Amino acid sequence: MRESRPPDYLLMLATAALVLLGLLMVYSTTFDWGYGEYGDPLYWLKQQVLWLVIGAAVAVVLARTDYMLWRDWAVPLLGGTLVLLLLVLVVGRPQWGAQRSLLGGSVQPAELAKVATVVYAAAWASSKGERIRDLSYGLIPFSVWMGVVAGLVALQPDLSAMAVLVFAGFLVFFLSGAHIGQLFVAGLMGAVVFWGLITVYPHAHERFEAFLAGLKDPSLLPYHPQQALYALASGGLFGVGLGEGRVKFYLPAAHTDAVFAVVGEELGLVGCLLVVGLFGVLAWRGFRIALRAKDSFGGLLAAGLTGLLVFQALLNMGVIASLLPFTGTNLPFISKGGSSLVSSLAAVGLLESVARGRPPRRWKGEETQPQRAQRAQKETRNSSRSLRPLR
Repeated sequence: MRESRPPDYLLMLATAALVLLGLLMVYSTTFDWGYGEYGDPLYWLKQQVLWLVIGAAVAVVLARTDYMLWRDWAVPLLGGTLVLLLLVLVVGRPQWGAQRSLLGGSVQPAELAKVATVVYAAAWASSKGERIRDLSYGLIPFSVWMGVVAGLVALQPDLSAMAVLVFAGFLVFFLSGAHIGQLFVAGLMGAVVFWGLITVYPHAHERFEAFLAGLKDPSLLPYHPQQALYALASGGLFGVGLGEGRVKFYLPAAHTDAVFAVVGEELGLVGCLLVVGLFGVLAWRGFRIALRAKDSFGGLLAAGLTGLLVFQALLNMGVIASLLPFTGTNLPFISKGGSSLVSSLAAVGLLESVARGRPPRRWKGEETQPQRAQRAQKETRNSSRSLRPLR
């Protein structure tokens, strides 16, 4: 029997702060777009709020559900995700040379695949125990199922989403106690495959070459990274003011991939440090939840989800600062996008479920707390009646 614990309020506060900042940035980067195309400057903010309501409802349900349920549903969850990843390749909406979304661009299965990968990886690794150090139980099956998921995401193509989910899965594999030799081989295989994909896709190869050239001379950077750096530099210490940014009108994908650059321009270095600090709090609380988990599945699930959110945030900020080759990835909780917001909030909901622990277990035929209270009251009344003096 395990006693449930209170939720992690610091994690909730950090998430709420990131979401609130995200709503402000969505409005700042889309009000002109909404007014010019729909006559309503709040059009895209309303859409984001709608997705926020859905994501918050999902997070609440997951937080109040026993997380061990997902160990039993890990296989159907991953199977459904694979079906969606196949479906998007067949009937998905083509946009900017990629085919990543369904339902008119509203749903991106790759975002669901990130969370589903962590859930399945935690369920799979926790079921192996010490056998995961065996090649036939560890590295080989891990490489097969991870390769299938990552391969379908790479075919869209979405190399940044592929890198995020592979990192999260590899983190779970590492923390589950895999043999150091297997970790080295898995890392080497992943690097070779990723390099192969860079050479296969012309746009990825061009971006990597431009990044190497930019290390020698920043003036050789492409237009998008240059505008992102200019936005960060023009913000100064406190920024030009919320909604007052000018570089965002020339910055491609300012509302999604480049939203951190808009944060730097409008809120300055202080705003950027605030975002980094909030993700630092999320990392601290998430890994603390993983360490306090009472079972291996809960610990691996919490660590994988935390690594997923933090790595994606670092990848986005590193790209905007030109510390990494340019790639399109959104900033969790802050970038505009329904699938990303719902998936990120779902991850927080699962973290809160692990933080709360499993509810007290009641054996078949065992009385519930209300039933025990009613029985105690009845016994008290009976005993008081038996003690009444006879007239």
